[in-house]
Amino acid sequence: MEINWLHDFIAVAATRSFSRAAEQRNSSQPALSRRIKALELWAGAALFERTTHAVSLTAAGEAFRLTAEDVIRRLSAGRLEAQELARGSSDVLKFASTNALSLTFFPDWLRGIETELSFVPSVQLVANHMEACERMLLAGEVHFLLCHHHPAVVAAVTTSQFRSAHVGNDRLIPASVPVSRSGKIPRFRLPGTEAAPTQFLSFRPESGMGKILEAVRSTSPLKPQLKPAFTSHLAKLLVTMVQAGRGMAWLPESLIGDQLASGELVRAGGREWEIPIEIHVFRPRSRLTPAAEAFWKHVQEHPPESSTRKAARVRRGRG
Repeated sequence: MEINWLHDFIAVAATRSFSRAAEQRNSSQPALSRRIKALELWAGAALFERTTHAVSLTAAGEAFRLTAEDVIRRLSAGRLEAQELARGSSDVLKFASTNALSLTFFPDWLRGIETELSFVPSVQLVANHMEACERMLLAGEVHFLLCHHHPAVVAAVTTSQFRSAHVGNDRLIPASVPVSRSGKIPRFRLPGTEAAPTQFLSFRPESGMGKILEAVRSTSPLKPQLKPAFTSHLAKLLVTMVQAGRGMAWLPESLIGDQLASGELVRAGGREWEIPIEIHVFRPRSRLTPAAEAFWKHVQEHPPESSTRKAARVRRGRG
């Protein structure tokens, strides 16, 4: 059995598509299919149910997925720790963060924690959309994942193999440019009508924000009439498009607070259209490096309000 077979298996399990998994793995589809077949022969069980239009995990595949993810994560974590110890850099902390939080929340949050740690860590951060960040944590390439979280969304890391800590709060606010520069009336307003639906700029489904919006909208009694006009996984790009007057979008308050305060952007609807969300940091349950465990211990001992106050003090100190 080869470790690459496990990576192939997890890619197919995550995408539910051999073609998308092959693209993700930089492989041809026939070659990936042969490796999956070899893994199934080794496991002694069919791991996927294949039909003309869909691919799904069998019961054996669901059970094997947990084992495969754990094996890859433990091997990767052990490899990282060995490399760090060999280089004398055991204080390295590796983070994956969604794009929006890497720009707004992460710098002050980290700085506030660093002031109270007994060591000065070397920090490595990779920013990407949610699915890519989840893959990095699942593969053991990073110690922590920082992302927005909503209880309506079951993510790949909301399983018994991972732990999370609530480290901050945010809100998704429907935002638009005003009709006039000095006014507060939105150019694009919720809920819209069947005759004139609201021009809507949306997040792609692989983004964390896209998953949250889809989950909340599917269960909400509020049913806006929307006309999709643009899609991206980058919150910052959606902010730019909203500022350009291309439509309205649900955007994190942490990213548009200044624009709302200045009147450059206004709320596209009442408070009932806002979505409260949390900021969580995820980690695997398996043992991390001593530096990562020390960092985690500090995160657990300090609630979000404490982290917010510390970040504010840091900002004031910077002038």
